[in-house]
Order: sequence, then structure tokens, then C-alpha cells
Amino acid sequence: MTENDGTSANGEKALKECERMIQKSLKSPMVKFLREQLKKAGCPVEDNFIKAVNCNQLHAGGYVPGQGIVVCGNRTEIQDEVNQAIIHELIHAFDDCRAANLDWTNCAHHACSEIRAGHLSGDCHYKRELLRGFLKIRGHEQECIKRRVLASLTSNPYCAGSAAKDSMEAVWDVCYNDTAPFDRAP
Repeated sequence: MTENDGTSANGEKALKECERMIQKSLKSPMVKFLREQLKKAGCPVEDNFIKAVNCNQLHAGGYVPGQGIVVCGNRTEIQDEVNQAIIHELIHAFDDCRAANLDWTNCAHHACSEIRAGHLSGDCHYKRELLRGFLKIRGHEQECIKRRVLASLTSNPYCAGSAAKDSMEAVWDVCYNDTAPFDRAP
């Protein structure tokens, strides 16, 4: 996740607005639940774990192991985008916490966490997909998750060539069906 310093007036305004939305997101039931589950797993998430930054990439946010979550103030304009980014990244943080040997340079490990985050966060809810211009009704969720997993994996230098798709397919069933910390996919 590459950041820029956000020194422009518009950049500062976007960061302040993003910080406000992060604070609001911390009060949402799903974010509260995930933070509670992280605490139970031995990885408490303090408020300063989630920061607004200006990003150079097109992502809404990212999880940086050992550092926390960044939400891209210059890429998120509405509360729902901030909520989704935080929920998605908290699932990555949960995976990192519960798996002592999670290796983000291992394409299969990265793919698994992306599959879980896509499935459990609501990233691929049909309404969000419609807003993105994807109009398929049946099978949209798995198709969306696969598309988004591959997009994320291509930014990992350890997932070059066919490694991204091969890794995703190898771990799909196990990771898609792993709904922890939820009893079932929300």
C-alpha cells in the first residue's frame, strides 16, 4: 500500500472527512463485532489502528501487518465505502491474528484471506455489484469475489503470472467455507 503525504488543501479536507467517517464506522455493529472477535483472539484493535491516508493506488484501503489498517481518504467518498473498507481489512487482521504462520508473500495464504474478506464483508452484495455495472443476478457473488481476489493478488509481487489464479482455485473451497469469526456468512 503506497501512500502520499496528502499535503494539498483538497487532500487535507478528504483526510479530515475520512477520519470523521472512520469514527462513525467504529460505532457500526459489524465493526464492533469484528473488533470484539479480534480482542478475544488476542489481538485488540485500538482506535488508532485505523488511519485515514491519501493513497496512490485505486484501492479503498489496506491492511498492513503489524501496523494496522489504512483507509484511502482520496478514494472513499461515502460512509458505505469507508465501512466496507474497514470491515474487509478487519477480516484480514483477524486472519493475521488467528494464523500464527500466515505469510502474506505466500500467494495461497493471501488468496485465502482475500476470498474470506470478499465473502464475509459484503463487498460483493448484489446492490454493490449493480452500482459497479455488473448486472448478473445468479452466481454474482462468487464471480465478484474471484474477480476482486485476482485484482488484489496481481498487486502482490509473489503472485506473478498464473500463480494468482492457480492459488485462488487451490484454496477456494476451504477458504470460501471458512466463516470465522461468524457462525455463517453474514
